[in-house]
Amino acid sequence: MIRIFTAMNTPLITLNDINVRLLNNNLFENLSLIIGKGQNWAITGKSGSGKSVLLQVIAGNTAVNGGSIDYHFISDINQQQITNLTTFHRFIAFAGAKHHFKTLSNTSDLYYQQRFNSSDSEDALTVLEYLQAVKVNTHIEPYWTIEKILPALKLNDLADKQIIKLSNGETKRLMIAAALIKNPVVLLLDNPLTGLDVQMRAYFNNLLSQIASSGIQIIMATSALEIPDTITNVAVLEEGELQTFTATEFKAGKHVLEAKPVINAEGLKALFTASDANNVYNDIVSMANVHIRYGDKLVLNNINWNIKQGERWALLGHNGAGKSTLLSLINGDNPQAYANNIVLFDKKRGSGESIWDIKSKIGFVSPELYQYFPTDNSCLQVIESGFYDTLGLFRPSSKARAELALEWMKALEIEKYARQLLKNIPASAQRLCLLARALIKNPALLIFDEPCQGLDDHQQQHFKSVVDTICSISNVTLIYVTHYQHEIPDSVTKVLKLEKGEVV
Repeated sequence: MIRIFTAMNTPLITLNDINVRLLNNNLFENLSLIIGKGQNWAITGKSGSGKSVLLQVIAGNTAVNGGSIDYHFISDINQQQITNLTTFHRFIAFAGAKHHFKTLSNTSDLYYQQRFNSSDSEDALTVLEYLQAVKVNTHIEPYWTIEKILPALKLNDLADKQIIKLSNGETKRLMIAAALIKNPVVLLLDNPLTGLDVQMRAYFNNLLSQIASSGIQIIMATSALEIPDTITNVAVLEEGELQTFTATEFKAGKHVLEAKPVINAEGLKALFTASDANNVYNDIVSMANVHIRYGDKLVLNNINWNIKQGERWALLGHNGAGKSTLLSLINGDNPQAYANNIVLFDKKRGSGESIWDIKSKIGFVSPELYQYFPTDNSCLQVIESGFYDTLGLFRPSSKARAELALEWMKALEIEKYARQLLKNIPASAQRLCLLARALIKNPALLIFDEPCQGLDDHQQQHFKSVVDTICSISNVTLIYVTHYQHEIPDSVTKVLKLEKGEVV
């Protein structure tokens, strides 16, 4: 039995010997934790350790199979004679790793390429409309109003923008804003810094302090390397057990990036045989004076970019700088490519090539692809679908290609999930499956848009080494997007930086 006590005498939430069983696996057994009033907690640990599940348990979204959870703050609220009190759910707000945006009619989910299709992209709420639709708690006079939240989350300039058009980092800020506007007693955040650029991460550190000062207690899952200043206590999950520290104790410990893993170069070379990367192209990408506009908004302005075969580029820029739009022109997802001077794989766009011709030469992964990718296939099927550039496998599996998918899973250390459904494995393993999907057809061009989101230190270092090894044994071309300098592979030698839609 694991019994954890804190220094605080007055509890806010107590987990009493809880058991959580998922897919016939005991994730937590007899796990106990007391979260005291005035404490803000960070939950950290390796990928797959159960950080997100523990947040869902506290939120009441995942049931416990044994033990109990006490929400002591409900008694305080009852003492204030609140009427029409239902359950603790009203007083807990959760901002998760994925959004669930709907169309204007609220009848269907938004889809992956919708943001780039001008007519369909209008079938979505604006940022302001989305926040106005959030049900606000009335148990207290709200401190966090829309008028206060828009500037606090730097959403003022995005208020009239359709939510489908937001960048990954902008979407993250909107989800946090929607949780905050409920004025909860407890705010649960699942990796809130993921997808935010350097400046926004620093700003968000201060914002969390403001949120805590307003009387809201924070419980967040995060990397051990990113513990905000307002955090008072840290819980470390490992193999179903919990260790707790004060934030001062934790930060004084040794929490550093792992050493660079040793990669089986010969094994990767065998996987990368018959690679399209070894076909000869003059220009992988050539853009001349590219402009992209949505209504009155100029998203990309006068972009000139030439990528030769075998070059390895980092594409950098703040949230909303235009990186995703630029990549959509290369990956065949943006119809405005036809109205611009763009050459891909030595062929001008609009000269007769199909989108599928382009996609067949590209291995692609992005936060948006992860957000919208269907999860009802097995992991092997998801990876095999990379051969066909479909969001899932819609044909009978090929034995040879399924075996190759398994070899890629081994290369990325996720083979134990091979026959599990994508939706039933940890988020980090889901992301690695999509990375394997991008690699499996050995394309001429790899586009990795924030590929290390959600990966722990070991997974990040391992994947980075896999990328560098592939670059060393082939003529593959690489475009790599990240907000973290340490994630950029050593093989990257060129940089394109965007600021407000222009090259700087």
